Amino acid sequence: MKVTFDIECSPEEARRFFGLPDVAPMQEAVMKEIERKMMDNIKAMDPESMMKNWAPMAIQNWNEMQKMFWNQVGASTGSAKKPAK
Repeated sequence: MKVTFDIECSPEEARRFFGLPDVAPMQEAVMKEIERKMMDNIKAMDPESMMKNWAPMAIQNWNEMQKMFWNQVGASTGSAKKPAK
């Protein structure tokens, strides 16, 4: 035997029936905080500030890449310096 019940209720009514907490106020507060932080970060992302922050890192990475490249070229031609003992 199979019995089927159809219950019509809103999500709010189902939440209250099962005794679940109302998290809507918390979600709203969290979303407002996320929005505030995102807006603060967007304001700080002007092109001049980004270049000031990224340029030293990009130059350092470029120099490291060049050193790695020349070490590989030197190793493949046999002219790489051997480490001192």
